[in-house]
Amino acid sequence: MISTAPPDHAPAHAHAKINLFLHVTGRRADGYHELDSLAVFAASHDSLRPEERFAEGRAVTLAIEGPFAEGLDAGGDNLVLRAASALAAAAGRPVPGGRLRLTKSLPVASGIGGGSADAAAALRLLAALWHLPDIDLPALAATLGADVPVCVAQEARRMQGVGEILSPAPRMPPLAMLLVNPGIAVPTPAVFRAWKESGAAFRPAATLPRAWNDVESLVDTLGSTSNDLELPAIALYPLIGEVLNDLRQARTCLFARMSGSGATCFGLYPDLDAAESEARRMRARGYWAEAGQVGSGAD
Repeated sequence: MISTAPPDHAPAHAHAKINLFLHVTGRRADGYHELDSLAVFAASHDSLRPEERFAEGRAVTLAIEGPFAEGLDAGGDNLVLRAASALAAAAGRPVPGGRLRLTKSLPVASGIGGGSADAAAALRLLAALWHLPDIDLPALAATLGADVPVCVAQEARRMQGVGEILSPAPRMPPLAMLLVNPGIAVPTPAVFRAWKESGAAFRPAATLPRAWNDVESLVDTLGSTSNDLELPAIALYPLIGEVLNDLRQARTCLFARMSGSGATCFGLYPDLDAAESEARRMRARGYWAEAGQVGSGAD
């Protein structure tokens, strides 16, 4: 049996997950840190598409291209293929296979959940190709990693626990956002280790309103929050601090912070024109920089 999906099937986009704040609130008995964070999804994304018609009796394989493809493993340990295997097992029936092509446009190991977003994109894409409307994708995503469930819907969410406990975010205003990465791959365990060695105390969960009516009120709230991993990351990679200082000194930047464990930083701006102007300035410095509106859901 051949699937009905043509080779030019619309791709699934894996948008960058941005942590507007990130508090380390505790540590579980198994060693994992508990967090409180507000995640939104930027316009920047990777893309995943079927490269050929899928047929029964074939395995799902992966090819990777794009500006950040170098060095990535397209073998069975790739989170996209692990997602495909998990979904195939959950299907409870034979499913067709074929080659997927991932266009890697987001920096890797950069604090924006790229690998998790790619895995979630694989779940959405293959659930559609395999006609599996009844599969609980967020529950399946949780077996792949703490950041994968929030990337399934790609909507703003409060993240707690180790990231797997999701709740609705306050109503968000339109956001013009700039992402900047200085070309540093940051290993998350190293940043958490630096946080622990710094002697930092656990931070309480943030107090959030029901809604923000404009970006200025959001910025006011963010000013009372933190990314607890920012200073440890800067201690390991001082260039992150230079990027943040550069962003914060710009007249049009309303707020700037590091996302996740870094090294990607974000800035918020009054409008998209201002964000795009800053993106051009940052690219002239040799950084990866992309501006766009914060997204409203999976595509």
